[in-house]
Amino acid sequence: MRTKVVVAVLVAVLAFYALLIGAKGVALLGSGEVVLVLLGVGILLVPVLGVLAVGRELQFGARTARLAAVLEAEGGLPTDDLPRRPSGRVDRVAADAVFEERRAEVDRAPESWRAWYRLALAYDDAGDRTRARSAARRAIALHAEQRDDA
Repeated sequence: MRTKVVVAVLVAVLAFYALLIGAKGVALLGSGEVVLVLLGVGILLVPVLGVLAVGRELQFGARTARLAAVLEAEGGLPTDDLPRRPSGRVDRVAADAVFEERRAEVDRAPESWRAWYRLALAYDDAGDRTRARSAARRAIALHAEQRDDA
């Protein structure tokens, strides 16, 4: 629930920023001077790109949450029982051991979105956010393919 509140606040701030900066960009467009018009176009692009990026992230989050809900309902969502350091971070040695298990699971069933999702969680626990997102995207794609085939 806390994450949803943070996301809602950030989206509201982005919307406020987009409106505020958008008004300035529109004012510059109306100036009639070439340099100011170009600056206005540039200013208008910033909030558009921000909204697109946030929209993409929200979509990614919603899709991964759906996969987590399916796995949880099936009893296939791994428990978060890895030992943690005093800082709250997962113990790297324990995370690496779980990662090896998850990697082997994907090797045995490369078309299983469930295995890819669990691998994404293992990458995340190991601190590799880039590969975690890549594995989660693969899980989302496989899930979509399997739903389309059904």
